[in-house]
This record gives sequence, structure tokens and C-alpha cells, in this order.
Amino acid sequence: MKPRWLSSVERQPRKHILSIDSIDWEGFKEYLSKKYRPRWAKQCLYAARKYTSALENPSVLETFSKSKKNNTMKALIALAKYYGRYREFKERLKDYGITWGRSSSIDAFFRMINHSNSDVIKWYKDASKVLDGSCPKYLEFTLKSGLRSNEAIESFNIIISLREQGKLNEYYNEALETLEHFRFPKVFFRNTKNAFLTMIPQHLVNEISKCKPMTYSTIRNRLLRRKMRVRMNELRDYYGTFMVRHGLIREEVDLLQGRIGKSVFVRHYFSPAINELKQRVFKALNDLEETLS
Repeated sequence: MKPRWLSSVERQPRKHILSIDSIDWEGFKEYLSKKYRPRWAKQCLYAARKYTSALENPSVLETFSKSKKNNTMKALIALAKYYGRYREFKERLKDYGITWGRSSSIDAFFRMINHSNSDVIKWYKDASKVLDGSCPKYLEFTLKSGLRSNEAIESFNIIISLREQGKLNEYYNEALETLEHFRFPKVFFRNTKNAFLTMIPQHLVNEISKCKPMTYSTIRNRLLRRKMRVRMNELRDYYGTFMVRHGLIREEVDLLQGRIGKSVFVRHYFSPAINELKQRVFKALNDLEETLS
């Protein structure tokens, strides 16, 4: 006889969320490929297969680092949704007291101190000197666009592809000097991370269009071979901070970096004048160019 103080969770037999032995991994892989970008779909499939048992007993998640915990939870949620068992898995997480790993104010403070990007421009200059081919131009584009590294890869390659087809005007608005990512929703619109538009000088777009296509692994491997850190995402951080310090307000930087806030002001009232915004963006980019010289 079990002690009376055991919780109802421990006293009552549980139903299995999924029959692990009967999971259709190929079907789930296809589901992920249609829903997510290739890189994340691959990571999601790997995590779901490795930690499938956490569907039944998610307590193991508490032993992971914050980022690993969140990524594994996302993978298991995707698997649960694929089989229509999301509600059951959500309840299981609740029963075990598993919550998302979130950064506290203390975490944010130490991130600012330890990753202040104070030397990222030096890294950028060094990397631009030692890398060859299209890599330096990709780094310049990443720095001056503020895109996430994978978004910059996609945009970089689309520019090259459309220029070869004589259709670059379907992506780059010359009048506004703006890359209109929203014209390619399957590439740039995802569940939470999106890219809407990037204001960038036409001469840089023309230079990119003459480059060869890039992959993330190409530039990553070249950096590692030269014993350099992979810091492309820090260029995005630098861009955001630099723009706020040089004439843009936070909501404008959020728009340029693919973030639409949930505030009433942003969702219903914020409406920047695009031409005027472009002028301030380009002025800030000119200031940025001076810091690189």
C-alpha cells in the first residue's frame, strides 16, 4: 500500500503519450522539413529521437543547460503535435514542474558585461582579411543588414540567383534601396523569427550579386581552420546597438531586425515614414563605415 502523502500523479497510473516503438520517424522528418528551415529541422529531429523518453518522464530536461532544455522541449513539442498529443505532453510538463528556461535580469546583466561586442569590429576586420572568396562580402552584408546569420545567407544567395535571372527587382526595391524579404514568406517568415525588410545601399547589393553562393558551414569551417571564433550573430547585436546610438528608435531597429512587438502601440499605431527612416538608416550606415576605416 502506497503512502497517503504521495501525489495524485504518483498514485494514478499514467497513459503513455506515444508508443515510442511505433513512431514514424520518416513521416516526422518530412513534417519538419515542410514546417521549419533545414538546419533547425535536422536539429529538431535529432533531439526528438535522442530524448523521446522525455515525453513520458520530462524530469531529465532539468539537467540540461538553458538553451539545450529549450531546444529539446521544442523538438518534443513538435513530435507531440505531429501525433496530436500536444495537450497531453503539455500537461505532463506541468505535472513535473518543467518550465521554459528564461533569462533573468541577472543573466541579462552578465551577458552585457561578458559579451559587450567591444571587440567584434576587430574580429570583423581580422576575419575579412584572412577569409577569401565571397566570405568577406558576406560578413559585410551581415554587419550592415543586421540579419541573423542564416537569414543573411538566404538573402545573399537570393540576390545572386535573381540577378542571374534578371529578376533582382523582384527582391530589391531600388527606389527605397530596400531588400523586401516579405516577398519570400516561405524563406523569411517563421513561427517567431522573421525578416521583413533591409535597407541597404545599391552598390553593396550589386557587389553581392557578383559573388558565389554561400553556405553557413563554408564560412564556419573557414573561420575554424584559421583558428578564429564564429561570431556572425554578434554582428547582428552590434548593428542593433549601433543603430539605436545613431538616430533610430528601438521600434525601428526591431522592425529592421524582424521583431514586431506585442505592445498596443507597435501593433496598432506605430507607422514609420519609410523614406525618412531610410535616410536615417543610411546616415547611420555611413557612420558605421567610418568606424571600419
